[in-house]
Amino acid sequence: MTNFFNNILPGGALSQAKKLKERVEIESIYKWKTDDIFSSDGAWEEKFNTLKNMLGLLDPCRGRLNESAEKMLACLKTREDINILLGKLSLYAHLKSDEDSRVSKYQAYRERISGLEVQVRQKESFIQPELLAVPEDSIWLFVKSNKELADYKHYFDDLLRSKKHVLNQEGEHLLTLSGDMSQSPYQIFSMFNNADIKFGLVKDESGSEIELTKSNFIVFMKSPDRKVRENAFRTMYMTYNQWINTLAASLSAVVKRDIFYARARNYDSALEAALDSDNIPLTVYNNVINTINQNLEPMHHYIGMRKRILAVDKVAPWDLYVPLLKDFRWELPYEEGIIIIEKALEPLGPDYIQGMKKGFSAGWFDVFENAGKRSGAYSSATYGISHPFMLLNYQGMLDDMFTVAHEMGHSMHSYFTLQNQPFVYSDYTIFVAEVASTLNEALLMHYLLKNTEDRDKKLYLLNQYVDQLRSTLYIQVFFAEFEKTVHEKVEAGEAITAEFLNQISRELYFRYYGPDFEVDSLYDINWCRIPHFYYNFYVYQYASGISAATALAQKILNGDVKTRDAYLHFLKQGGSDYSISLLRNTGVDMTSPGPIEDTAGRLGKLLDEMERLLKDEGKN
Repeated sequence: MTNFFNNILPGGALSQAKKLKERVEIESIYKWKTDDIFSSDGAWEEKFNTLKNMLGLLDPCRGRLNESAEKMLACLKTREDINILLGKLSLYAHLKSDEDSRVSKYQAYRERISGLEVQVRQKESFIQPELLAVPEDSIWLFVKSNKELADYKHYFDDLLRSKKHVLNQEGEHLLTLSGDMSQSPYQIFSMFNNADIKFGLVKDESGSEIELTKSNFIVFMKSPDRKVRENAFRTMYMTYNQWINTLAASLSAVVKRDIFYARARNYDSALEAALDSDNIPLTVYNNVINTINQNLEPMHHYIGMRKRILAVDKVAPWDLYVPLLKDFRWELPYEEGIIIIEKALEPLGPDYIQGMKKGFSAGWFDVFENAGKRSGAYSSATYGISHPFMLLNYQGMLDDMFTVAHEMGHSMHSYFTLQNQPFVYSDYTIFVAEVASTLNEALLMHYLLKNTEDRDKKLYLLNQYVDQLRSTLYIQVFFAEFEKTVHEKVEAGEAITAEFLNQISRELYFRYYGPDFEVDSLYDINWCRIPHFYYNFYVYQYASGISAATALAQKILNGDVKTRDAYLHFLKQGGSDYSISLLRNTGVDMTSPGPIEDTAGRLGKLLDEMERLLKDEGKN
C-alpha cells in the first residue's frame, strides 16, 4: 500500500518556481490530446466551413414537421448532425484557448464558433414552435408508429411541458439573434479574470518574492505564517478593488440578461426560468437555502473552533483555509495522487475503475499550470468524441488530489453517458453532475481516514473534510442566496452598484459565519471574482449535489450493492429523465430537506470528532 503520509511535511517556504512555465516547457504526458478531436488547426478550419455549408440542410424541413413521422424524424436527425459537429468545433476551440488565453488565434476560434453557433440557433429556431403547433395527439401517434422516433419520448414530454414558454417562430428567431450578445458579460469577465489581471509579487515564508496567481493563491492561504496569508489576501483583493465598478457593471449586465430572457419567455422570475429548464420546482431551491439557514450552528461551531486553535481574536478571511495543525503541510505529487484515487474508488466496482485508469493514461487531463492558462479546473465533453477532457492547475497539494477526483467524477459521468445514450440525451444537468463529482471526494476522504490511526494525521484529514463541507455546502448556499437576492432586488427595480453588492455580501457573511468571524472590508468584494455568478443560478446545485452524494456514498461504503448498481446505472442515463427522478431512482429524494439536514449534521459530527481528538491531546 502506498504510504501517502510520507508527504506531510513541516510548514515552510512555498516550493514554487518564481516564474510560470511556458506551455512548450510542459511535458506532453501532462497535456490533453486535443488531436482526438481534430488532428490539426487545419482540420478544424475545414470542418468549420463544412458546418457553415450544412446550415442549409434545415431549410427543406421548414413547414413540413407535421406531415409524417418520417419527416419529423429526418428534421431532428439533421439538427443533431449539425449540433454534433458544432459541439466538436466548440470543444476544440475552448480547449485550445484555455491552454493559453494570450494566443489570439484561439481567442478568434472561440469568437468564430460562437458566432456560428448563433447562426445555427437562428436556423433551427423554427423547429420548436413548429413541433408545438403539431397537435399533441399527432405527435404521440408519430412516436407510436416510428421506432426511432420513439426514442424521443422524454424529449417530447419535456417540450410539451414548456409549451407556454416557447414563443412563435418570429419571437424565437429574435431571441436567437441576441445569443451572441448575451454571452458578452461572461466573455468580458473571463478575459479580464484570466488574461488581463495581474496581482504582482508577494513574499513567502522565507522572504522570497513569488508571482501571485489565482491558482497559487490557495497555497498562500494555507501558509502557517499569518502575515504571509494576509499579505497575499490583501494583494489579490486590493487589485480586484481597483476594478470594482467595472466588475459590478459586468455582473449587472448578466443579471439583466437573465431577467430579460425570463420575461421574454413569460416566467415570473429569472430563478423560475433557470430551474424550469430541468423541471426543478422553486421549492427545491428555496428548500436548500432555508434548510441551511436553519442549520447554521455547525458553521458557527467551526469558526469558533478555528478561533480557539489559531489563537486569534476573530477569524479573518485569510484564516479560513490554513490547516488547523500548523506543523503539517501536505504535499502530494500528481502520480502518487492518482494511485490513491484509484484505491479509494474501488467500492464503485471494476467497470468504473477500468474506465478511470484509461482516463489517467489516455490524454484526458491537462495537469499543470502554465503562463496564460485558464485558472481553476473543469471537465468538458461532447457527443462524437469518445472521452472527456479535464483541465487542472495542479499545485502539488492535498486539495489538488481532491480536485482530480472531483473532475474525474464528472468525466466518468460523461464517459458512461456517451457510451450509453443517443445524442438527444447525451448531456446531463448540473443538478446531477455535482453528485458524481462530490461522491468521488467522499469516497477518497473515507479511504484516507480509514488508513491512518495517527491522531494528528486524522485531525488533518478531518480538517480537510470539514472544509469541503464548509465550501461545497455552506458557502455555495451562501452564493445561491446572494444570487437570488441580487436578482430579486433588480427585478423589483433596484440598480446594481458595487456598494449595493458589497452590502448584500457583508450581511450574508455575518449571518453564515457567525460572531467569531471578522468581515474585513475587502472581503465584501468577494463576489467580484466568482465566475459562477455568470452561469445563471448554478451554484445551489453544488449543495444539492454534495447532499445527495453523501447519502449515496454512505450506502455504497456500507456494502449496499443495490445502491452501487443503481448509482452506476444513474451515471449511464445522461439526460434521459428529469434530474429529480434520476436521483430518486438511486434512493435519494431531493425534494425533501432530509439529505441536506443529514449533510449539515455530518459536519456537526466531524467537528465533534475533531474536538474529541484535540481534547485527548490537550490542544483544545
